[in-house]
Amino acid sequence: MHIKVANLLARSVRYVEAGSGAPIILLHAFPLNAEQWLPQLSRLPPRVRAIAPDLRGFRGTEPFVGGESPDITMDTYARDVLELMSHLDVPRAVIAGSSMGGYVALALWRRAPNRVAGLVLANTRASADTAEARAGRDRLIQLVETEGAPGLAVALLPRLLGETTRREQPDLGDAVEQMIRANEGRGLQAAMRAMRDRPDSTELLASISCPTTIVAGAEDAVVPPAEADAMRGAIQGARLVVLPAAGHLSNLEAPVAFNDVLYSSIRRRATWTSN
Repeated sequence: MHIKVANLLARSVRYVEAGSGAPIILLHAFPLNAEQWLPQLSRLPPRVRAIAPDLRGFRGTEPFVGGESPDITMDTYARDVLELMSHLDVPRAVIAGSSMGGYVALALWRRAPNRVAGLVLANTRASADTAEARAGRDRLIQLVETEGAPGLAVALLPRLLGETTRREQPDLGDAVEQMIRANEGRGLQAAMRAMRDRPDSTELLASISCPTTIVAGAEDAVVPPAEADAMRGAIQGARLVVLPAAGHLSNLEAPVAFNDVLYSSIRRRATWTSN
């Protein structure tokens, strides 16, 4: 496993890479960073190349470059990922996204379906924010303005991890808090505005024609399994896996079970391709 920096045309991107072979891009949740995927990167099966980038604005990176518009969108993140893939000579890859990373994965499919060999959508939803959710984002944007990343960590941690995790893995909460605190306020606020204003992708689901796996946590208080099941029903051939005793960060809370699902998606993609 190696931490690397890609110097792209307008910005530098920090990413973690491990293995070689069939590529999979791992897109982290809000408000974490690429380190979210260490349990997956450290247990790669043979012939798999995993790449986990920090999305722009995370882990202290500057969200805006030069004269760029301050209005970052999910499409902005998707363009960044596509540019990184081209830089790394990855024409197509399985795209795995957790929570906000799932929103970016759907934006990637909307923008460049030919670059997506498969999808793993974990603890995420296709629908846009409700009015109540948008108001909640605005409150958190203001919270970050006054209290920064530490204040956001206090506000979000109780909902990010499932009840079983909080009871049986107390150290995991500390690790997640450190990931949140590694971010700067401007990047967090830009991401929350992008999530608040993202388009509804429900209609997009019917167009997804690559092998797709949806992962839910049985104790997810942010995206309940029922929403994940609705996504499964809208994507032809998709499968749904609900991980017991896991909350919104299922790849961290149940890494062994999550890895089985994630890497079987690589094999599933190979099966689809050969048919």
